[in-house]
Amino acid sequence: MNMHKYEKIWIYFGSATLLFFLIVVGVSAFYMGSKPPSCAVTLDPERVREHALFEEPGLKQIGDNEYQLTIVASAFNYDVGTDDKVVQIPKGATVHISSTTTDVIHGFEIAGTNVNMMLEPGYISTYTNTFKNAGTYTLVCNEYCGVGHHLMSATIEVVE
Repeated sequence: MNMHKYEKIWIYFGSATLLFFLIVVGVSAFYMGSKPPSCAVTLDPERVREHALFEEPGLKQIGDNEYQLTIVASAFNYDVGTDDKVVQIPKGATVHISSTTTDVIHGFEIAGTNVNMMLEPGYISTYTNTFKNAGTYTLVCNEYCGVGHHLMSATIEVVE
């Protein structure tokens, strides 16, 4: 088979790129221990309120400038522990966010930050974030969950 010189160059270049990519992924997965998040932390979606973490959703101080924010998502609602759906967090605080859902898959995004999770029934999703800038952030559901999806939101105020 007679191949043009440029075809051979592109075949070698493509093969070398693929080999490099596979080596990087292999080293990352096996040598450095990178792996997808585990679903080891599970609970019965019908008994979410009986789990110690979700008995009283809301913000709790657990250390010096360190907080635990627990949120339960359900039909077009985020239960953040307050009636007005507003959580106030001090500026510079490290917040460990734990959330789950009682019904269907929901999204969990705090607009303007890197906090973005998917909430699945039966699983506890966690994320740790440090709020460095004061301001108002909106917690929205970014996964379509039904006809009232657009009503599902809460507010996080980072105060001085």
